[in-house]
Amino acid sequence: MGIPSNDLTIGIDIGGTSVRAAVVDAHGSMLDTLRAATPPTVVALEHCLDRLVGELRDRWSVRAVGLAIAGFLSSDRQVVRFAPHLAWREAAVPAQMAQRLGLPVFAEHDANSAAVAELHFGAAARGNNSLVMALGTGIGAGMLMNGHIYRGSFGVAPELGHLVVVPDGRPCSCGKRGCLERYCSGTALVDTVVELLAGSDGGRSMLAAESAADPGSLTGRRVAAAAAEGDPIAVAAFADLARWLGQGMAVIADVFDPDLIVIAGGLGMASGLYLDEAREHYARMVTGAGHRELARIRPTQLGENAGLIGAAQVARMDLAAAESPAADGGGARG
Repeated sequence: MGIPSNDLTIGIDIGGTSVRAAVVDAHGSMLDTLRAATPPTVVALEHCLDRLVGELRDRWSVRAVGLAIAGFLSSDRQVVRFAPHLAWREAAVPAQMAQRLGLPVFAEHDANSAAVAELHFGAAARGNNSLVMALGTGIGAGMLMNGHIYRGSFGVAPELGHLVVVPDGRPCSCGKRGCLERYCSGTALVDTVVELLAGSDGGRSMLAAESAADPGSLTGRRVAAAAAEGDPIAVAAFADLARWLGQGMAVIADVFDPDLIVIAGGLGMASGLYLDEAREHYARMVTGAGHRELARIRPTQLGENAGLIGAAQVARMDLAAAESPAADGGGARG
């Protein structure tokens, strides 16, 4: 069954909006991809994973599956404790899916997966203490300390998207209000556009006309495309995002002091619209501005595929560790 290979794995990036699966080789190259909308229930989500893996296995011989999950995992990565945008709660997802698929399954936080991918194949290859911020439906973050994933004491660090930056601000799916991801993500970008449109007549903005005709047409991707075309509302929304991103990176630098910050996720692909401005905000707002070394801030080299490629790499390295107890299990740690 499938095309034989010695070292192919499947990576699956399970986000709040979509599920993306790919066959990935040991060089980080994606050989085949599939995508589906993220189902709202556990049963439907696990059926979706089963279907995607089944379709890929019909075409390729793979050794293991890695899941990049947008949620809190236990410190041993065997249980998905809570996922703001997904249906799993205290679920032993890797074991359940391994039994269902008949393949070894390994799980990792989606931003940690992106960090692993950027470390091995992308923008974090030359960092020492590096932070990968994945801007997508929300914000994920992976911290690499001396080349290893930093998880904290209970496996949930660093959950930077849920730092409260605006007291009593926009409501967040995590249950709090004013979280960073509510001002600095794809969904936040849409909310900002809606707020800007409510406070103006729209002027020369095509987004205003499109939103009036079809409110559901507003997406982060559409706002990015409009900003690239010079739409004034979209440009203003990205300026707001840049301000919040700069402020968030300044707070993060005060705590972690990384030498490298990589902006990944779906919005990482549009970094030309906001990253220079965000760097300026960061450099001005960080404590000790002008009297300390600043982190290099780079866009992703892997784009929105980082989490997916990283999940496949985690599966490859964790499988190697499981098969050879003497081997370094550093895949999951970065």
